[in-house]
Amino acid sequence: MAFASFGLPTSILKGIRASGFTEPTAIQSRAIPIILEGNDLIGAAQSGSGKTGAYVIPILARLVDNTTTRLRALVLAPARDLAQYVETRIRDYSRFTNVKVGVVFTGAPIQAQERMLRETELDILVATPGRLLELQARGVLNFEDVEVLVLEEADRMVALGLAPDLRKLLKLLPETRQTLMWAMSMPPELNRLAKEALIEPVRVD
Repeated sequence: MAFASFGLPTSILKGIRASGFTEPTAIQSRAIPIILEGNDLIGAAQSGSGKTGAYVIPILARLVDNTTTRLRALVLAPARDLAQYVETRIRDYSRFTNVKVGVVFTGAPIQAQERMLRETELDILVATPGRLLELQARGVLNFEDVEVLVLEEADRMVALGLAPDLRKLLKLLPETRQTLMWAMSMPPELNRLAKEALIEPVRVD
C-alpha cells in the first residue's frame, strides 16, 4: 500500500516523501482512512509505530486547501517534549503547504507564547492543557473554528491529574468537532472522559 492510495493532496504526499517515508505503517493504514471519513477514533499504538503521522497526515489533508487562516486543529499532549516532537512532525509533513503550526507548553515564558499567538494566525496548535487554558484566559485564543481535537497520550494526561483541565477545554470547543484519542490503556477516569469527549468512536489497536 502507498500513501497515494488514500487520495491525499499532492503537497502532503511531497512532504511525506521529503520526510523519508514511502509506505504507511500498520497503524497509519488503519487510522488514516477512518480519520479522513470524519469519524471519532480511539487508537492504541506503541512509540515508533508511526502514530503521530496516523493523525497528522489526515488533519493536514483537511486543512491544506484552506484560504483563511484560523485555528482549526488542536493537539493536546501531556508534556513539553511530546508537544515539541508533534509540532516538528507537522512542520515536516506540511513543508510544501501554507499550513501554519505553533506549539505552547508549561515551563516556558508565557509572554513569548502570548506574543506568538497574537502575531501569527495558526491553523494548528500543539499544546499542554494547563498552558492552553492560561493562554485562553488571557484572551489570545479563539476555539470557535476548531474542527479536530487530538488527545495525545490521553492515559498519561489523566495519570498526571490533567482530567479537570481536559474537561474545561472540552466545554470551550465546538461540539461538532472530530475527536481523536490515543492511549495505551483505558483506566476508569479515561473511560469516563472518552464518553464525554467522543461520539461513536472507532477503535484502532
